[in-house]
Amino acid sequence: MHSEIIPLHAQGLFIVHLSGLISQFVIYDYYDPDEYYASLEDELLYEELNILANNMQEFLNREKVIINGEEVKPKVELVDISFKGETTRPSILFFIEFKGKLKKGVNIYENYYESEKVEYDYEVYWIFPQSVEIVEVDVDGDVEILDKRKLIVRVLRGTKVRGYEKIVFKI
Repeated sequence: MHSEIIPLHAQGLFIVHLSGLISQFVIYDYYDPDEYYASLEDELLYEELNILANNMQEFLNREKVIINGEEVKPKVELVDISFKGETTRPSILFFIEFKGKLKKGVNIYENYYESEKVEYDYEVYWIFPQSVEIVEVDVDGDVEILDKRKLIVRVLRGTKVRGYEKIVFKI
């Protein structure tokens, strides 16, 4: 990534399917005063998207994601760059998928990753099928559960995250 690009904000959306497939969208917003991303065309843009995908995949490979006691491997499926009204405001979208074995009754999602002090505000949204109820949430940040199956986590810049997340849900 270009050294002058400043991270501003991020959002993650996890959509859980009863098949065990989890579709994840992550969007990072940046301030890019030199318009580095806007200047990329054709082959250079393609190369940058590959670099971004590889970097994110390496990051995901360092995490340990466990569903019901079995490790699963998140995989980057798509990367795109867009702009929020100005060429100095790029957003990078990652589409990631992984699949675990869900069962009737209680299911447990766990994620282990590197502990860190957060550099920017972010929100994470989990949407479960209508037949699912969130039972327990152990994550850093402000947690809100809506309609028993929708989870919102808000984390502010400067928050120290432990590097562990756990969501228990019942089908």
